Amino acid sequence: MAETAVGLVVDKLIPLLTEEAYLLRGIHKEVEEIRYDLDYIMSFLKDAETRAQMDHSTNSCHSVKVWVEKLRGAAFEVEDVIDEYTRLMSRQQSQHRHTFIGFLRKSACLVIKLKPRHDIASKIKDIKRKVKDINTRSASFGFNSALQQGSTSSSNQTNTWYDPRKDSRFLKETEVVGSESSRDELIRMLEGGPPRRSVISVVGMGGLGKTTLAHQVYGRKKGSFDCHAWITVSQSYKNEELLRELMKQFCQARHDPIPEGIDTLNEATMTIRLRDYLLGKSYFVIFDDVWDIHFWSNIQNSLPDDYERSGRIVITTRNVEIANSCRKSSYVHIHHLQPLPQEKAWELFCNKTFEYEFEGRCPTHLEMISQEIVKRCQGLPLAIVVIAGLLSTKNKTVDEWKKLLTSLSSELESNKHLESIKKILSLSYNDLPYYLKCCFMYFGIFPEDYSVRCGRLVRQWIAEGFVKLKKDKTLEAVAGEYLAELISRNLVQVSELHFDGRTKTCRVHDLLREIILNNMADSWFCQVLSENHPNFHGLTRRMSIMNGPSFDVIRSIGSGISHVRSLYFCDKDEIPNHLLNAITTDFKLLKVLDFEDASTLDHLPKDIGSLFHLKYLSVRRTKVRLLPKSIGELENLETLDVKQSLVQELPVEIKRLYKLRHLVASHKEVNREGSMNWLRGVKVESEIGQLKALQKLCYIEANVVEVDIIKELRELTELRKLGIIRLRSEDGRKLCDCIQRMNHLESLCVSSTSEDEMIDLESMSSPPLFLQRLALMGFLRKLPEWITRLQNLVRLHVYWSKLEDDPLKALKNLHNLLELALYFDAYYGEKLQFEEGDFPKLMVLRLRSLSKLRLLVIEEGALCSLEVLDIGFTPLLKELSCGFQHLGNLKQVSFHEMPTNFLMSHNFQSLQSTGAIIRLFHTIDGKLWWYRCEEVTKVLEYMRGT
Repeated sequence: MAETAVGLVVDKLIPLLTEEAYLLRGIHKEVEEIRYDLDYIMSFLKDAETRAQMDHSTNSCHSVKVWVEKLRGAAFEVEDVIDEYTRLMSRQQSQHRHTFIGFLRKSACLVIKLKPRHDIASKIKDIKRKVKDINTRSASFGFNSALQQGSTSSSNQTNTWYDPRKDSRFLKETEVVGSESSRDELIRMLEGGPPRRSVISVVGMGGLGKTTLAHQVYGRKKGSFDCHAWITVSQSYKNEELLRELMKQFCQARHDPIPEGIDTLNEATMTIRLRDYLLGKSYFVIFDDVWDIHFWSNIQNSLPDDYERSGRIVITTRNVEIANSCRKSSYVHIHHLQPLPQEKAWELFCNKTFEYEFEGRCPTHLEMISQEIVKRCQGLPLAIVVIAGLLSTKNKTVDEWKKLLTSLSSELESNKHLESIKKILSLSYNDLPYYLKCCFMYFGIFPEDYSVRCGRLVRQWIAEGFVKLKKDKTLEAVAGEYLAELISRNLVQVSELHFDGRTKTCRVHDLLREIILNNMADSWFCQVLSENHPNFHGLTRRMSIMNGPSFDVIRSIGSGISHVRSLYFCDKDEIPNHLLNAITTDFKLLKVLDFEDASTLDHLPKDIGSLFHLKYLSVRRTKVRLLPKSIGELENLETLDVKQSLVQELPVEIKRLYKLRHLVASHKEVNREGSMNWLRGVKVESEIGQLKALQKLCYIEANVVEVDIIKELRELTELRKLGIIRLRSEDGRKLCDCIQRMNHLESLCVSSTSEDEMIDLESMSSPPLFLQRLALMGFLRKLPEWITRLQNLVRLHVYWSKLEDDPLKALKNLHNLLELALYFDAYYGEKLQFEEGDFPKLMVLRLRSLSKLRLLVIEEGALCSLEVLDIGFTPLLKELSCGFQHLGNLKQVSFHEMPTNFLMSHNFQSLQSTGAIIRLFHTIDGKLWWYRCEEVTKVLEYMRGT
């Protein structure tokens, strides 16, 4: 990780020495010499770190380790001094710019400023000597340069390694190869036995695919039970939070309302509430990744042992004693998951390594070396997948693959211990270029089993300086490529996808996270402070705070925290005022300040503007109402995230954030869905047109009296995503003019002030060519003509538009459309007809609350890719003319609150023959229920009886 530290410092110094040279006045020459020496050291640093990591107790190896440590320390010193110097210089210039009074103030404080500048200049000269000495000493070790070593990173290859179609495959932890027998055995266990509570424990070492196996079984069988839940337990679970999550998932599965006040109930009360709720119901629960030997004794009283209705619990764990502990009170089946046999391991290896070449088969010249590599992995799916991902990026030559084989430790001969697996997995990490190592290490900042939003991750990488600018690409696009490469290498897994296949959230496997945590601590990259891990190293660059008691630890650290660049609060406990106030006094060099999900936080420090280097600030899902006026002094801020907070208005000082790229500020009130007021933005009473770097602005309210918001939008031509609500009819034409100037716009949402307020968007003659996602909320009467020309459009949502003509005739030529939703009288006609050949790529169709619709026709040959059909709250719909047997890709059909005559006129059993999951949502006796297809007959009989 010295390579990472040095690389980032060199990347930082290059623009400082060119574009912002004025900030280095007086020390420019020294900084230039430091950069030169560090740049030279980078050429052989990878070889040095490889030697330093060897487990040889030789004097030479020890000397290399010491050399690497000194180099890392020197790099951090350079970064600290430069950041402090630029902070002082920039503050001085901003305070005394362009005015005579400023000149007088500048003269008066010159003496005050001279001493710190002189001290910093002296430090720079000392560091220069230190780096020179480190560079000189490197000659004695005979390191190989990068050119001599040869590059193995895909980043330096000229071939194209990434195919976006691979994304969807990473939803599973490993490829599902060789698990069929285990899956079928678990299903037999679930279906068999007495109608009593039973526990099935899947036991095996990390990386064998326990979670993947459980996920397969859960997906197949959860619909057979009245309610179901999936709980990832991990090592740091809290029992009362686990019980609350159980209740919430059970209620969601049955579409029951979540009990009020559930978040305030104690463990004993929650246990009683859960038992009462489950009585008379069958249930299926997965408890994934259990570490605590007392887990079952803590949870068993919440899950009733009903003699008439079956309860099935699956536990995945690495410890067989946890499985045995369940025997005291339940029927227990233990399934010991075994490593893959050689033939299945080989199949998995070939699937992953040669997926897009050689027709998925290993070429003859690589068979022998490949068999050796697979043999060393000894059937561990995770190890096979990661090594295969690494090899897929390399040249397909025997010599290249031999290098990998010879670097595999002798410990791979036996996989009895976790350490040997770590060493296999570390190979992929060591192969990463330094900037990807930083990005990968970032996953250790978040809690175990945490799926992080890709947008959050990308913006924080940019704020940290990990992302290198590429010609004709935004930093966000480059960061997306970084993430795609980590996914392609099987180091990062996709947790959730957007409707169009884009990665939404991602995570790392537990074992990989353990590697990250070890490397983070050793390299001072980040420290996770908690009650169990209170120690802090004074040069650590990032601090992640988990479990409240660590707050006292921070208070005791003192001046050591001044080196911290990023601060994360991964805890919902209350943040003490003394810590909040210390942020602006003790963390002066912060770049990232992330309060996301710190739900008790209700204010920010008033002088937060003193954090000159701050680039990322998030109060998402907190109770913060007001942003301090000093926020306007954060001249380097790039991301401001106040989504789902209580912030409703931004201070006028926001107009000075000239580098702001992302302003995320929306609040959705789910209980008000169906009303125009369900989506709230923020008011900005200042000239936001000055924020010309903005790429994302959503959502902003248009009906602000003090400022002409639409006029200000005209200047924001770099926007990729725009959400504007409460638009007045008379502003529609001006908005069209603004949008036409936004050539990079990809996502647009426009909402009117009320359901009856016209959205006048007809005057747009040249809509943005790259627009992919469009939502229109308000009265239209007819679709704007320009929508039919959006050939890159993949999602269209229309609300309250009262369209008089069938919109399908205008939209059917949008051949790339993947999702179409018509909500709340978006269409005022009586018939919708999908004709043969229409919408060939459409995957999701949602029709809700269309009060005048009487007939829906889907002809054979239409919607050939449809996977999800969602129809609801359409009282006059009497007939659905559709040959469902022709919808071969249909996976899910939902009917919500449909009229009785509609339900009685359809043969739901024939619909079930398509293989899709059919669900009916209906209110009976004032309560919303949902039913599987096989239960619909009973519902209809009940309706006939009433």
